[in-house]
Amino acid sequence: MKYHFTSVPALDGAQAAAALNRFLGAHRVAQVERTLVVDGASSYWAICVTYLDASATAPTKGSSRKRVDFKEILPPEQFRVFARLREARKALAERDGVPAYSVFTNDQLVAMVQTPTTTLAQMQAISGVGPARLEKYGEAMLKIIIAAPELGAS
Repeated sequence: MKYHFTSVPALDGAQAAAALNRFLGAHRVAQVERTLVVDGASSYWAICVTYLDASATAPTKGSSRKRVDFKEILPPEQFRVFARLREARKALAERDGVPAYSVFTNDQLVAMVQTPTTTLAQMQAISGVGPARLEKYGEAMLKIIIAAPELGAS
């Protein structure tokens, strides 16, 4: 994993936002953390992007990006829990008639196992996990994580 740090002015930040969007579009992003730094007219967004290195994002024939093999990225014990979370996500998505990524993305599931998430508050701290997702799907995922002896959470 690599990190990219940047800032986007809160006022008139169109150019910086466009540059950030180009960066995000060119990399396999794992997580984006952002904080608003309030300083009057000089206020800005401080942004930290966690992304996979170039070897994991090299384009393949017929596609613009290589698929991420999470089995290679995660240690075996974390991958086993990740696989169980994906199975649960698939079942929840089928139940609700929505795409699996609208339940949780792979990157969000990775974040749940890399930094074991044992409370809803910890889960909400993951980028893109808001109150609606948390309320609808959070408890189901927490049960799997907490019951996982691989993560030492039980």
